[in-house]
Amino acid sequence: MHREPRAQPVTGTTGDPMRWTEVVGPLAEAGTYWLSTTRADGRPHAMPVLGVWVDDALHFASGPATRKSRNLAGNASCSITASRSGLDLVVEGDAAPVSDTQVLQRVAAAYRSKYGWSPSAHEGALHADAGAPTAGPPPWRVYRVEVVKVFALPSDGDFTPTRWSF
Repeated sequence: MHREPRAQPVTGTTGDPMRWTEVVGPLAEAGTYWLSTTRADGRPHAMPVLGVWVDDALHFASGPATRKSRNLAGNASCSITASRSGLDLVVEGDAAPVSDTQVLQRVAAAYRSKYGWSPSAHEGALHADAGAPTAGPPPWRVYRVEVVKVFALPSDGDFTPTRWSF
């Protein structure tokens, strides 16, 4: 996210909004993220995913045959939630497949660093002997979330619930 997002308190709250720099670190450091997509019939679908923050954006991997990948092929809109450092975080945006080898290599390196998982990047996807059960079998397509809005809500802290628009 190279542009500076616009912050404002969440509707119905008062106080000064948080700064984006206070949230991007906890968002990047979260362990498990929950991805919500929409099925073709309009019903929601949620699954845990492992995410990494690369090139100022959240990325996750998924096998092409998984429900989440099939949902995203029909409707790129999604939301991703996570909790970290007294924050409940919600990211809304569109998930776009990534095929650039250099970006995939950076994503693979971020997975190694954050989770100890060592995929390799080639042929437009990630490959490894094993992966997360919810990701399906390899190869894994990488998605970059093009963020539209982010919400930060206190789970045990004292700050103004904030919404950022990009």
